[in-house]
Amino acid sequence: MSSLIDRLWWKQSLKHNLPGESAQMLMAPTFRGQYPDQGDPLRAAVLILLYPVKGELHVVFMKRNEYDGPHSGQVSFPGGAWEAQDLSLEHTAIRETREEMGIEEDLEILGALTPLHIPVSNFLVFPFIAWLELTPVFSPDRSEVQYVIEVPLKDLLDPAARESETLVHHGKTIEAPYYRVGKEKIWGATAMMLSEFLELASRMQ
Repeated sequence: MSSLIDRLWWKQSLKHNLPGESAQMLMAPTFRGQYPDQGDPLRAAVLILLYPVKGELHVVFMKRNEYDGPHSGQVSFPGGAWEAQDLSLEHTAIRETREEMGIEEDLEILGALTPLHIPVSNFLVFPFIAWLELTPVFSPDRSEVQYVIEVPLKDLLDPAARESETLVHHGKTIEAPYYRVGKEKIWGATAMMLSEFLELASRMQ
């Protein structure tokens, strides 16, 4: 498909019939939902950025720095918490992506996936899909990002990319499905949002 057809297909597909929670739950760790009620969740937004590299559609992730928090060192989409000056959650996703990844190119928001609640941090995360016509130049914020991970969409759609393991996370033994991307593992909330995205992408094929 040409990039124009890809872009129009995504815009149309995101308007209706999203895969939704059932697709997200395919990659949910077994401990999900075992946290006490924490009240109204905070809002956040992430960006699933689509762009070409040598004519092939790619998605970008970031490896977070180590810190004292529940998502330390994880692979995630760029994004973060809504702030009072943000005009919308869409604006939050774009602002955070620019701050973390250092991109200056104009982004086109194609639509949004299903919001996902993250019990461990009590965030309600809104995933947006954005489009760049040209390959971006990344200049990540080293205070937040260890490195950028660029992945061809076709590699994520390969069933062999999906694996699972038993691990101890914050003192709990869990079964955690994940996507293998090179030496990295994408799991948790990012894997759940990615699962819905890939279910939608598989329809293109």
